[in-house]
Amino acid sequence: MTDRRNFLKGGIIAASALVVGSVNFASAASAPYTNIVYTAENPGKWDKKVGSHLPSITVEGSKVTLFTKHGMAAKHYIVRHTLVLEDGTVVGGKVFSGTDPEAKSSFELPAGYKGKIFATSFCNLHDFWVNEATV
Repeated sequence: MTDRRNFLKGGIIAASALVVGSVNFASAASAPYTNIVYTAENPGKWDKKVGSHLPSITVEGSKVTLFTKHGMAAKHYIVRHTLVLEDGTVVGGKVFSGTDPEAKSSFELPAGYKGKIFATSFCNLHDFWVNEATV
């Protein structure tokens, strides 16, 4: 199980960096990421899952809290959150298990950071979701 988690963590971090490295992807509801990366504007085949899979972003000063309003059970849960800056810098990530009570994580932005931030949420059944905010 540890090897599988490490594989998932590595793969999700790599996917986050690749996807977020393309700054305009979230606003481009067009093609290349359809049914690969899901957003509020482009939920693809999961259009009924936006409310329970898109991570919410709350910013208070330099603290960013991500929350995915999703049940957590061994067979269906949020696997990971990641926070990424506009330039592709990964601020941090948190891995969850099906036994965690909720998919909530907090991260500290670099001192004085201003710009876009991207939050990722990965569901073991409903794929990779991205939301963005500007701080």
